[in-house]
Amino acid sequence: MTGAADEAPDQSHGASDGPLPIAVLASGQGTNLQVLLDTVHGREARIVAVASDRPDAPALRRAGDAGVPAATFARADFPDRAARDEAIAGWLADRGARAVVLAGYMALLTPGFLARFPGGVLNVHPSLLPAFPGLRAVEQAVEHGVKVFGVTVHFVDEGIDTGPIVAQRAVELPDVTDPAAVLAALRPLEHSLLPEAVRSLAAGALRPPAPIPPP
Repeated sequence: MTGAADEAPDQSHGASDGPLPIAVLASGQGTNLQVLLDTVHGREARIVAVASDRPDAPALRRAGDAGVPAATFARADFPDRAARDEAIAGWLADRGARAVVLAGYMALLTPGFLARFPGGVLNVHPSLLPAFPGLRAVEQAVEHGVKVFGVTVHFVDEGIDTGPIVAQRAVELPDVTDPAAVLAALRPLEHSLLPEAVRSLAAGALRPPAPIPPP
């Protein structure tokens, strides 16, 4: 698909530039992508591209239904992660993306990718970081016996969910032991918090971390 933006990507994020061109990476159902399409797309931000590492990800269909260019970059199609991430970053930049939102993207990003969008990669994670980073965050929390669960939006760095925290929201679930029930309770928090963070980024109200030097 085509869909190149009118302006070349740069590193500034500010409301005076108009809607912030963003890309979304997603590996699964794409419910957070749908929320962004329904709330900030065409307003504070403009989703110019959606990429996935899984060709069967329903998120790709959501992008297509909204007329947003979408593409798959399967790990098996590239010699290594660095080559895959370089291809993704180039495709996103060619479509004018100046920031990237990870919305259920289940692959780590390489330093080379992050260097292409310094201070402009956000992730939403289903725990109150720094507690329970990485995969199976909700299952980890349930197994640990916590009573308060939550979600975190944070800048992405080279670590596993270690980047600077942008916003968090919590909910008390003292009697829940089923991870699926916890995920269902957290979903509305994600759907509220992520658009708020994107609006703040677009308005220039977030202070991003120092740019990552090129490898």
